[in-house]
Amino acid sequence: MSKQHSGLVFLLLCSMAWAQQPVPADKSKDMSDMPGVSQNAQDKESPEKAAVEEEATEKAATEKNANQKDAQGKDEAEKAPAVPAARETPGTAEGSASAMRSMEDHHVDMGPHMKMTSLRESKAGDQEKADRVLEVARSVAAKYEDYKNALADGYKIFLPNLPQKQYHFTNYWYGYEAGVRFNPEHPTSLLYEKHGEAYKLVGVMYTASKSASEEDLNTRIPLSIAQWHAHVNLCLAPQGNRPRTPTGHPQFGLGGSIVTRDACDAAGGRFLPQIFGWMVHVYPAEQKPEDIWSVERQAHSHMD
Repeated sequence: MSKQHSGLVFLLLCSMAWAQQPVPADKSKDMSDMPGVSQNAQDKESPEKAAVEEEATEKAATEKNANQKDAQGKDEAEKAPAVPAARETPGTAEGSASAMRSMEDHHVDMGPHMKMTSLRESKAGDQEKADRVLEVARSVAAKYEDYKNALADGYKIFLPNLPQKQYHFTNYWYGYEAGVRFNPEHPTSLLYEKHGEAYKLVGVMYTASKSASEEDLNTRIPLSIAQWHAHVNLCLAPQGNRPRTPTGHPQFGLGGSIVTRDACDAAGGRFLPQIFGWMVHVYPAEQKPEDIWSVERQAHSHMD
């Protein structure tokens, strides 16, 4: 299993979902749980939520150890003789990178714990509909460029104390709304990178119910333009026990080697076919379509 798949666990767990029910009338209730992970939004001790936090903590510890080893390796590398850089034909690198990015955006291997919607042929009106969503997303991004505005409007940072490549500021009520209708002015999550004590907004995330069909998703953002993803095949470890394979890879969780109900049952775990709803990232600051709707970028935001 690749390092990307083991890294999948942490940031994809930071991707927010939404409840599978209409917005409750009483908004005074505590919404700090993750709707869509626990069927009961008030169940803070749900095994799904516990798995989220446990795997996130384990991921942080693993990365800390890896960074220490990288630092040691760097010191040793600096003492080694320099290796001449490879020569490239002018223009080749740029052209190859562009071609690879275009292909990868449509053919990213998401691994056994993620699935993507199918890329459709473009139909009349698709681009115009996607452009309208993008226009609103850019307006939202401008409004929340200062992360303090997001906090003031009810967005909350998921796992703020754990180092992440990308932080999800999630508005749980917008997540509930997204379960029943699409409002591009209300993205479920805002995506930020942390720089020092400040946050830089890089994208927005729209969500839909896990029961949504591809036709439902297509009516929100055309599937000829954007591909939605979902996190699947989760086997929760029995009573918090997280044994590893002989190679050291975890068996349970969203980065685990168990990907079927039969294997999960045999290991004494609890199998969840899909743990969140559907999600799609939009990067409003980008200018090229392949960057605005980048499948590769949203995949790696969960894998790195």
